[in-house]
Amino acid sequence: MLRVIKPGVFSSIQDLGRHGHRHLGVSQSGVLDPIALKAGNALLGNIETAACIEITVGLAEFEFTQPCNFAITGGNLNAKLNSTALYPGWRYHAKAGDIIKFASHPEFLRAYLCVENGFDVPNLMNSRSTDCQTQFGGFKGNALQKGDVIPFSESCVPCSELAIKPTDYTNVVRVLKGPHCDILPEDYLAQLLSKTWTISDLSNRMGARLEHPTLLPHQKSIDSQGVHPGVIQLPPTGTPIVLLNDCQTTGGYPIIASVIQADLRHFSQLAPTKTCRFKLVDFDEANTALKKQEQEITRFKIANQQFENKK
Repeated sequence: MLRVIKPGVFSSIQDLGRHGHRHLGVSQSGVLDPIALKAGNALLGNIETAACIEITVGLAEFEFTQPCNFAITGGNLNAKLNSTALYPGWRYHAKAGDIIKFASHPEFLRAYLCVENGFDVPNLMNSRSTDCQTQFGGFKGNALQKGDVIPFSESCVPCSELAIKPTDYTNVVRVLKGPHCDILPEDYLAQLLSKTWTISDLSNRMGARLEHPTLLPHQKSIDSQGVHPGVIQLPPTGTPIVLLNDCQTTGGYPIIASVIQADLRHFSQLAPTKTCRFKLVDFDEANTALKKQEQEITRFKIANQQFENKK
């Protein structure tokens, strides 16, 4: 079990998300950085979809009530096991009674705590992710609270320390041209690409609102249509919104661009007041970037299996 001493600003159970149900109005949910989760699960020999805790900002504290092999990935929130510093991309072993704490870091926003075999919460609609908007999934449908006790299977054999090279984060995000550029003023896509945008403090897991002294106002509307994480909506106010994993399933704002799947993870670390820029790419580059990420995880799994076989 993992006992929540302090949940921090926002901590929730997430996995790779709830896919295939958007036609029913069910959001995707899931970790904002799927590569971080896959890396953590690869370090522990878990299935790729095993559930973790996504910790936002930090200031969180948990107690292991039973022995546990675990890994932390994502941003460096200055975690410690008792008084020993922990680093993203490493796996460790904790004894019963050990305390893991996450502080904070000015450059990072989210970290991921993975345990051997994943957190054992109910599987609803093929996912253990928390849908905080509609309050289902995860642990009792909510963000973690003080006193929550989250089950996981005990690790009988302590793991050796092992690391995977962390994948870098950037604030230069690649996008595809959106389907509604033709109904917006002619130079709006060029302006979106040329500006340095600031993340608004109104941002959350549903979407990142972007600010700039010169916005992109318009009076265009579209019929409501399906939307998904990565879509960049442009409301009449001219403030772009990058939809993230807890976003709604339909929307009526023009879509000026879409963040490529491989780069959407960078928004997991873009806190309010941080800046970002966009770079236009084509479908080939988007597909190549995604394949490259998957290949890096696959290479680590193969190397780790070869290492384990030699023991």
